[in-house]
Amino acid sequence: MWNIPSAKKLSEIPRLNETENIPVRDKMIHLHFFLGDSNWWVCEFDGNDQFFGFVVLNNDHRNSEWGYFSFKELKDIIIRGIEVDYDLHWEPMKTSEICNIKVW
Repeated sequence: MWNIPSAKKLSEIPRLNETENIPVRDKMIHLHFFLGDSNWWVCEFDGNDQFFGFVVLNNDHRNSEWGYFSFKELKDIIIRGIEVDYDLHWEPMKTSEICNIKVW
């Protein structure tokens, strides 16, 4: 990953489980990572390596899900010479404002 979020940006993300009492549709997505048709949206961070958020791999919305994923593993993904990108223009928004996220 050539463009990593700043320490300041990472520090602004709620810690793991801090948003568990917030309805899914009202959770804020603070970061977005992508690679081709795969997307990782972040709403919580442990301050070290674990994110919690929503993931869609290979545009497979049927099997997309909420869960934990590793920052280190995101940084290590390289497919055909292409790395996961951090969306530099992402502005935090509610999950209900993102059409690719299931809010049940």
